[in-house]
Amino acid sequence: MDYNTQRKKLVLPEYGRHIQQMVDYIVGVEDSEERNRLAKSLIAVMGNLNPHLRDVNDFRHKLWDHLFVMSDFKLDIDSPYPKPNLQTYQEKPRKVPYPSNPIRFKHYGRIIEQMIEKAVEMEDGPEREAFKQLIANQMKKANITWNKESVSDEDIFRDMETLSNGKLVMAPGSKLIDKREFKNSNVRNKHHRKRK
Repeated sequence: MDYNTQRKKLVLPEYGRHIQQMVDYIVGVEDSEERNRLAKSLIAVMGNLNPHLRDVNDFRHKLWDHLFVMSDFKLDIDSPYPKPNLQTYQEKPRKVPYPSNPIRFKHYGRIIEQMIEKAVEMEDGPEREAFKQLIANQMKKANITWNKESVSDEDIFRDMETLSNGKLVMAPGSKLIDKREFKNSNVRNKHHRKRK
């Protein structure tokens, strides 16, 4: 008996053994015109087997690349796209550089810290005050998301002051949007837009 475990390992298993055997056959064809004709026919079959690739940008390019990969880069045909390079294919991905500086309040995240840095750089005025208010509201939403408890506005203002090293201080008597108010305002806005 001939078992798959005894056969050659498939390079791209998603195409199946029959496609791999067709690729191996095309590699062995001597006539270049016949090889090109067979390769184009095989690309059409591969496209029909994987209709989900049609959603991918430039999916035909991907199919031609897969054909070269399955032939172990031995296929000598006239491709409408540049032939992929074996070294590029085998190249290991570069390591992603992770930020080395720690996040002071993990429940707020790095983006809040970056927003606070931008607010510190801004000149005093109504734009900066509005930006501070938006940051504080976002901080409150993030805090409620992670802690599931109500948090006081004073706690948020204190955290903002700590993150900005005392450079962002909310005006006395400032209020943040309550979570329930925020939901209700979204519902009101949705109904208002429908009426318009």
